Amino acid sequence: MMSEILIMIMMTLGSLFILSTAVAVLTKPDVYMRINITTKTATLGLGLILLSAAIYFQDYSVTTRVVSIILFIFLTAPIGGHMLMRSAYFTKTEKWKGMKIDDLDGQYDPITKELYSEDRKEGISPKTSEENENQ
Repeated sequence: MMSEILIMIMMTLGSLFILSTAVAVLTKPDVYMRINITTKTATLGLGLILLSAAIYFQDYSVTTRVVSIILFIFLTAPIGGHMLMRSAYFTKTEKWKGMKIDDLDGQYDPITKELYSEDRKEGISPKTSEENENQ
């Protein structure tokens, strides 16, 4: 009885997180926010739904599969979201007009796509495109 209540709560919360992801994808103004929301809330919602499936079946083989799927999703979704946002940034995808600060503006070498350190005067910076052409 207690496990059924826990399953219902986890399934409901997981479904609500996924529903909020769908609503956010439709309402957010730019691709960066959409990718950010999708990566975080859909991953959490899917994790809750999968955990409730593991509790429901209470079988060793199902539980190990569920845990491995959750680990895979938790490891790959943020990396995939980061790569999508990075490629959107490099292709100069339009940003939301309400964005006040672009922390990466001027931090990337336009040719090599390497990120400079925080303080360009004191930190190590990658070779600039001019240095690459001279070699």
